[in-house]
Amino acid sequence: MITVIAAIGKNRELGKNNELIWHLPDDLKRFKKVTSGHDVIMGRKTFESLGKALPNRTNIVITRNKNYKAENCVVVNSIEEAIKISTDTNPYILGGAQIYSQAIKIADELDLTFVDASFDADAFFPEIDTTIWKEKHREDFLADEKHKYNYSFILYNRK
Repeated sequence: MITVIAAIGKNRELGKNNELIWHLPDDLKRFKKVTSGHDVIMGRKTFESLGKALPNRTNIVITRNKNYKAENCVVVNSIEEAIKISTDTNPYILGGAQIYSQAIKIADELDLTFVDASFDADAFFPEIDTTIWKEKHREDFLADEKHKYNYSFILYNRK
């Protein structure tokens, strides 16, 4: 099982200038809980935006640069290579936009946080084709003192 995990805005926004464009503490806590103990696959820019390898996970970084090194990470040159070397029965693909556009074609599951707002962004998640993806589970949350926006956790499975 390959799972794509992402947080996206109303217009599929992911981020701007390689940074998140919202702060939802419960989404971050959930991300940590869901991905801990798993292999996480991400592009180089996503890895660099994190600043270091995520703890309690095998970090696999995809880059075209054959000489790229990343501390506490496995570096590969394609998404296919990342999946092939993963020993996890359920690796998570963390992005960014270029990696998501490849991963959505091969993933079994989409684990998405939908942020109910529009944002100025320069990176976007691919279209979710409802002829391919079926919503399996949803939890909706209202904005509160810690969360500026309404948001939902939505799990999709490939039909």
